[in-house]
Amino acid sequence: MKVLWGLGKVLTLMFWVVVVINVFNPLINPFDVLVNLAGSLLLLTHLLELLLFNGSIKDRPNPWRDRLHILLVGIFHLQTLRSTSEQGAHHA
Repeated sequence: MKVLWGLGKVLTLMFWVVVVINVFNPLINPFDVLVNLAGSLLLLTHLLELLLFNGSIKDRPNPWRDRLHILLVGIFHLQTLRSTSEQGAHHA
């Protein structure tokens, strides 16, 4: 399962690269508008995830780094947080 979460993170980061490239060197119409719209919706989704899960990450050792990761890769980072906390519970 870790491979799938890692792949999701890589694909999400690749999408953000496409969005940033589109800002500075727009794609042909209508793809430029579609990429901007999809990027805006993804950013909104990640902001909502950040608001929803802020309480669960504020007690972590590096909450600001976790917040940045949530803004970048969203649920894929949250899933890795869940799996590491479950592993810690199993070892305790």
